[in-house]
Amino acid sequence: MKLPQHKAKSCICHMCGAHLNRLHSCLYCVFFGCFTKKHIHEHAKTKRHNLAIDLLYGGIYCFMCQDYIYDKDMEQIAKEEQRKAWKLQAFTPTVVSHYQCTMTGIGEKYSTWEPTKRELELLRHNPKRRKITTNCTIGLRGLINLGNTCFMNCIVQALTHTPLLRDFFLSDRHKCEMQSPSSCLVCEMSTLFQEFYSGHRSPHIPYRLLHLVWTHARHLAGYEQQDAHEFLIAALDVLHRHCKGDDNGKKANNPNHCNCIIDQIFTGGLQSDVTCQVCHGVSTTIDPFWDISLDLPGSSTPFWPLSPGSDGSVVNGESHVSGTTTLTDCLRRFTRPEHLGSSAKIKCSGCHSYQESTKQLTMKKLPIVACFHLKRFEHSAKLRRKITTYVSFPLELDMTPFMASSKESRMNGQYQQPTDSLNNDNKYSLFAVVNHQGTLESGHYTSFIRQHKDQWFKCDDAIITKASIKDVLDSEGYLLFYHKQFLEYE
Repeated sequence: MKLPQHKAKSCICHMCGAHLNRLHSCLYCVFFGCFTKKHIHEHAKTKRHNLAIDLLYGGIYCFMCQDYIYDKDMEQIAKEEQRKAWKLQAFTPTVVSHYQCTMTGIGEKYSTWEPTKRELELLRHNPKRRKITTNCTIGLRGLINLGNTCFMNCIVQALTHTPLLRDFFLSDRHKCEMQSPSSCLVCEMSTLFQEFYSGHRSPHIPYRLLHLVWTHARHLAGYEQQDAHEFLIAALDVLHRHCKGDDNGKKANNPNHCNCIIDQIFTGGLQSDVTCQVCHGVSTTIDPFWDISLDLPGSSTPFWPLSPGSDGSVVNGESHVSGTTTLTDCLRRFTRPEHLGSSAKIKCSGCHSYQESTKQLTMKKLPIVACFHLKRFEHSAKLRRKITTYVSFPLELDMTPFMASSKESRMNGQYQQPTDSLNNDNKYSLFAVVNHQGTLESGHYTSFIRQHKDQWFKCDDAIITKASIKDVLDSEGYLLFYHKQFLEYE
């Protein structure tokens, strides 16, 4: 007689219906229970079923011993079952906050670390464990200038201090999809993070990174001074492509529908609304972006009048000094309605004819890391120069006024303080600033990076020095990096 085989229809706690809280399965019957809420404990006590398995990691728990049983045969079975599960599902890491980490499936793909003989030997000779304190300098490391490569060094400093990107690489989440890992820029970034957070204090020589950049972004090859902003976009593009195992961009030419770590962190959605001036019909498109380029006063492009806060009040955390341009001013100008004029008529789908229109840009989806590019280098047929206008930028930034959902609060481009400023999803903290000293023809890039929550350091190639918040906020500013506050957990 063949015994019936009972299979579970779904893996949820039979008592509360939850699928988190360290779900365990009884090894005597079909029963799932939360370990955290002790539902599996109640089942074991009632039924005297004293063995259960952790569904996430495969460990066997004995309720009589009140501990996990570390049996070599059982661990081998768990590993084999994990490998089978990996083949059946395509794992895509999801960027979430620390309190959501149990939902990402950590452990579903990565087996427990088993030290090699070499590592065991190192552990025996180094029994002390490194304690991370607020004064710890781990993560601070200078970079050797390989010949006009300060533009690369300052971007590397910003990327290696991006909180969620750092957590991704230091948890060994990258799985190379390239045919040749030695040509993978993501693999090199992973190595770079390990170098930065190894505790070594001597400056790192990023020759492999430079070689890979020259290989995959040939317009940046050579020892001429390059633009840091151009390098940032090129680096993100190559990282994005290599995350997908693609070296020519054919498979990954639409970052708006990509779920790689680069796009999860850096990609936002920019909404463009074109309104017909006759029928007032609106045509809307949404495009992905990695950064926002902002015009500055002093350029050949007319700049919009300053905000109502220019009389000394505070708007978006920025103290306005009379005549001082702020980051909020630049964002207001970027998101104001713009009349396209008679020379740029569009064919209206409502009027079925070419009509004058207005165009307005707003943020449909905010990225985790918002990068603002202040357009200090002006290139035109008649003019090539650097714009040195000082722009005040805040430590904390609320992007709510510039969202598409807040469009009605900015009638005709007039700034209105949002009534609901408690939307934490739209609030950002400054964590890196890239600066350019000098002229268009001859200059040097440096960066300020934030270590922990309130410590700032200036990175000048191989030299790292302590900086004050005033040093940061008084700097000229070329690239500003902000991180969503609710996803920071340093």
